[in-house]
Amino acid sequence: MPTVIVSHPENLPTLTAPVSPTARSYDPKADGGAELDRQVQTYVDLGFPELLGLDEPAFRAALLPLRGLVADLRLDAHDSAVPEDDHVPFVVVLDHAARRPNDAVPAMRRGTKHGVSVIDDEEIETYRPVDGVDLPDGVAYLLGGIDVGSRYVNVTPETALASVVEAGRSPLTIAEGLAVVILRPDMLRPNRCFSLAASRTGTNQRVPAIWISERRPKLGWCWDRNPHTWLGTASAGYRRAMPAV
Repeated sequence: MPTVIVSHPENLPTLTAPVSPTARSYDPKADGGAELDRQVQTYVDLGFPELLGLDEPAFRAALLPLRGLVADLRLDAHDSAVPEDDHVPFVVVLDHAARRPNDAVPAMRRGTKHGVSVIDDEEIETYRPVDGVDLPDGVAYLLGGIDVGSRYVNVTPETALASVVEAGRSPLTIAEGLAVVILRPDMLRPNRCFSLAASRTGTNQRVPAIWISERRPKLGWCWDRNPHTWLGTASAGYRRAMPAV
């Protein structure tokens, strides 16, 4: 297992942002629009507008078309096969996190601790979506019907992926896993962390994953044929592109 922590520029916006975002916590009784507002505010608080080279009004305007995708969503409705405490209705995934995942890593927070990565920038560029995973174009998109995959704890990522695909669901990419932990940090729990089986290099058996180490979120990798008692495999029901304006 790699142990070298990726270093970041001291002025990286996601690193210098306040440790405790001002956005309120997730409210399962809220409607889709209110939850979208919370997620956008969280991204603002964590420095993503500056990371994208935008001011706050421009960042909010860029994500505004997502509102039509969430207007009628009920946060309490989900696939009955997904355990309720593993369900995340949706998260907004930013294109920048797909292109430069390590820039987003410090925005993962657990208490006062920033997230860290042990996948260096050179290696992380080699991870690509697996066959059958088509990502929407644009500055952002909606990932919905998410299952963080606790049922696959102690199941190899290889076996879990086959089960996910058979169920008509999709594994998550690195950027999508980061979005889940950044926007719903409560879903990264001790002994219930998750692999991101939609991102692979195509040249080795490494499967990226996010787990808790030294009381902080960590982006790393495990082998696709190794089970772990603390690591499941996350999946989603759909991806929706942002409507054109």
